[in-house]
Amino acid sequence: MVGAAQKRKPAVKKAALSWSSGKDSAWTLHLLRQCSDIQVVALITTFNSEADRVAMHAIRRSLVEAQGERTGLPLWAVELSWPCSNSEYEDRMRAVCQRATAEGITAVAFGDLFLQDARDYRIRQLQGTGLEPLFPVWQIPTDQLSREIIAAGVKAKITCVDPSKLARSLAGQDYDLRLLQALPAGIDPCGENGEFHTFVYDSPVFNRPIEVRSGEVIEHDGFVFADFLLMP
Repeated sequence: MVGAAQKRKPAVKKAALSWSSGKDSAWTLHLLRQCSDIQVVALITTFNSEADRVAMHAIRRSLVEAQGERTGLPLWAVELSWPCSNSEYEDRMRAVCQRATAEGITAVAFGDLFLQDARDYRIRQLQGTGLEPLFPVWQIPTDQLSREIIAAGVKAKITCVDPSKLARSLAGQDYDLRLLQALPAGIDPCGENGEFHTFVYDSPVFNRPIEVRSGEVIEHDGFVFADFLLMP
């Protein structure tokens, strides 16, 4: 007999995750998958359509598709022209929000760590959409977080470096404890201030690693980019 006092299971919240291809996105998914009341059902990635690469990290589309396949989640590609105006970006994201709500999604998660302006912008962006913003890694101390990520088996490559802050030679290197120890004073160990960006090739949220090989390293628009290619 079912009594009124019987505990009811909480409703499961369907969420999409903003997926940059980097370590913070992977760790955000890892944390969300430990929440019994949240089900991540899609990854959202913005692409520079002309270059066919992730808009910020410059990772090839094929590698992000491999990440999505290994998480078992559909990848929602947001196509952006280049250069892309803020109004175009917001129009494309508005369309994604409409798709999300139409598919029963009620939240969007982000891997922001401590930049208040970025968090405030995302909250404003979702106002009136019916989607709740989630920030699972918000204000976790980045010295602690960086080591937790590495210890848990997240493996990543440095794909983009700001040469005004870091040596160009770090582009293409592994994101590991040795790299953390080599970072100059004042550089955030998670690169949250834009010092560097990463590409994750193995993670607890993947069903198997992504085999990659290094390509060329180039300087473009004031940043140094290391290219990676999917192994056949």
